[in-house]
Amino acid sequence: MHALAIGVRCLIGVVFLVSSVGKVLGRRRFGDFVAAIRRVPAVPTQRATAVAAVVVAAEFAVWILLVIPTPLTAAVGCALAAVLLAVFVIGIASALGHSVAVPCRCFGASTAVLGLPHLIRNAILALLAAAGAVSALWAASASTGTAPGVETVVAALAGALLGGLVVVLDDVLELFLPAVPKPFQHR
Repeated sequence: MHALAIGVRCLIGVVFLVSSVGKVLGRRRFGDFVAAIRRVPAVPTQRATAVAAVVVAAEFAVWILLVIPTPLTAAVGCALAAVLLAVFVIGIASALGHSVAVPCRCFGASTAVLGLPHLIRNAILALLAAAGAVSALWAASASTGTAPGVETVVAALAGALLGGLVVVLDDVLELFLPAVPKPFQHR
């Protein structure tokens, strides 16, 4: 169970690290994120900037909590990630349900339009984050105080690799899906 907790912690940590930094790196990224939030029907337009700021702050909090090497912070970080991801699922479902094209600013600069793959990705990540919270608590209660073994290193590397794959999922899907015009080109 310890290896699962470490693997999920690394996967979720990488996803939220890239996501949070991607939204604030550069002068236009946060503004682009706010503009995307304004298009989500579930978010009142006048609150888009505040919602975007809270999302970015919470994303930073997730990976910072996951970096702190205690089971309790890992459980809290994973639980916060699960809640955020559930909120993202609701927002994406709202946009899809209203047939509103919203650019995915999930990792900052992407111009992909939110769609079913984003909904599925975030739902799976939410479930993994919830499992990570539970496994972190379980690992804490079963801790023997022994040094990390090979399985821990493998789990951490696998989690980080999977997190990296999640980050580039839009690009990978673009390779296999039919070409469609991109209405949200970055200027």
